[in-house]
Formats: sequence, C-alpha cells, structure tokens
Amino acid sequence: MEDNNVRLDKWLWAARFFKTRSLATDAIDRGRVRIDGEPVKPSRNVKVNDKLVIDNGSDRWEVIVAAISDKRGPAPVARELYFETEESIAKRENDKTARRLFPEPSLDIKGRPTKRDRRAIEKAGS
Repeated sequence: MEDNNVRLDKWLWAARFFKTRSLATDAIDRGRVRIDGEPVKPSRNVKVNDKLVIDNGSDRWEVIVAAISDKRGPAPVARELYFETEESIAKRENDKTARRLFPEPSLDIKGRPTKRDRRAIEKAGS
C-alpha cells in the first residue's frame, strides 16, 4: 500500500477480482473494466477515488478505489483496497437471488439430448 504508481491489471489482481494478472489484462482489453465509464488500458495507473466498473463474467461490481497496492495478500486485506457502492451491493444481491430462484434451464441437460429427450422437448414446446 506504499506505491502510488500501480498498473490497473496489477491492482485488480491484488484486490482479488481476478485470479491472475493475465485474466485481469484480458478483461481490461475486452472492455469489461472501465474507469469513470471510460475504457482503459491495462497499463493505466490507478488512483485513489477512481470509480471502477468491473465485470469478471459471473459478477459485476462498481467500486471506488480506497488504497493502492501491488501485493496480493489475504482476502480481508484485499477488501480494504476498495469500497463497493450501495447500488452495486443491491444489484449483486438481486442477481444472486434471481439465480437461486430461477436456475438456468440448460444446467439440467447433460450433453446432447437423446431421441427420447428430443421428443419430450418438442412435445413440451407444442
């Protein structure tokens, strides 16, 4: 938490949003990480009070940078690097509830349907 020149990909890794720096870099390159609504490059330096929108595929966070670090530590220390906005917390809770109450229908299907399964699907659709 001592260095003020920390790359965005390194900070995302240290804050435990991504397991590796290369995953963080890929997400930034694909536009899934934005600072103040603007797409950025992995080499951009992070500053305190930057507002980040982070989408790692399964969750979406809106956070404000509270501290700068380039060292990946334990999760309780990583949580001190940012503050999550109230809207983001509420939206993630709603999404979690929706996933629990309305599971993805395709999760029950294992591989290709058999002829019997296909007929049942077609009958249900009619």
